[in-house]
Amino acid sequence: MNKVIMIGRLVRDPEIRYTQTGKAVASMYLAVDRRFSRQAQENGQQTADFIPLVAWNKLAEICGNNLAKGRRIGIEGRLQSRNYETKDGQKRTALEVVVDELEFLDSRNGQPGSSAPQAAVQPNAASQPAAPASDPGGFGSESISDEDIPF
Repeated sequence: MNKVIMIGRLVRDPEIRYTQTGKAVASMYLAVDRRFSRQAQENGQQTADFIPLVAWNKLAEICGNNLAKGRRIGIEGRLQSRNYETKDGQKRTALEVVVDELEFLDSRNGQPGSSAPQAAVQPNAASQPAAPASDPGGFGSESISDEDIPF
């Protein structure tokens, strides 16, 4: 089984490109917090991993239109490795997560806990509006300052 589930914040805006056959592909990086002891955090050790993500087709276009640096998302996908050769002839291997499903975990303007609905996006699913959060003070409504973002 090859399944990856992560929650994090985008490191930068998604980069959207199109293949020669017209398929959309979005490349982005997700900062995912690592769990360390308080002592490790106080010593200044890295507390996030930066994971490369790739989305294809309609999901790639949705990412390009709706995501921006700092946006908190949840993704489900699969780990993929690929081999390539650099211009100077060196062989390299890249690991990335191919996104199958995406969920927006904050509002478009990046303010968690607002009354904006959260939406789950599946590339092959029919578009359905998400129900608004009935309890804006419930789960996920804590306020996060800019200092808490690891980039």
